[in-house]
Amino acid sequence: MPHPKKERSFVIIKPDGVQRSLVGEIIKRFERTGLKIAGLKFGVPDEKKLWEHYNKDDAWFLKKGTKIAEDKKAAGLPVDKESIEYGKDIIRQLVKFMTSGPVVMFVLEGNQAAAVARKITGDTEPATSDVGTIRGDLTLDSYGISAVDDRAVRNLIHCSENTEDATREIGIWFTEGELLSYRLIADQILYDVNLDGILE
Repeated sequence: MPHPKKERSFVIIKPDGVQRSLVGEIIKRFERTGLKIAGLKFGVPDEKKLWEHYNKDDAWFLKKGTKIAEDKKAAGLPVDKESIEYGKDIIRQLVKFMTSGPVVMFVLEGNQAAAVARKITGDTEPATSDVGTIRGDLTLDSYGISAVDDRAVRNLIHCSENTEDATREIGIWFTEGELLSYRLIADQILYDVNLDGILE
């Protein structure tokens, strides 16, 4: 088992974050906690890898699609496809959005990297995300308006749910050779057991 300070998480700054010139602000929020970048890439993501990244099965598509079909019926709107296709539309919209322009992908490293990154990122829906989080402070999109406009919610950032998801997602987007192990000066004050040597 690696030391807890070596835990990793995975983040994507989505096309809306890049287009709004928020890359530096977003990365700064992670770095301020003591998390460090172990790998970083800039580019337009591959569509096939995005489907692998979102990792949904037919049961998930059916569950989500059934809810969408029920909501459409309740609103008096036509239901013109199978429930499973409505579920797949969720990922189709995400893939369309994520391939619309460049993104920044990076791996964070540090104690409880996944939990800390989730806390900083905030809830998936910006409109209900807490003040002080990236989504709560820097955008205002909502599920409601994205549903009306038939598009993915623009919430600036993807962040791994947990360490297991982070490991899987990192493996999709990075090779082990693209990730660096290195020491920051700040690591001493964050992690070293013995702080002798600070005072002269």
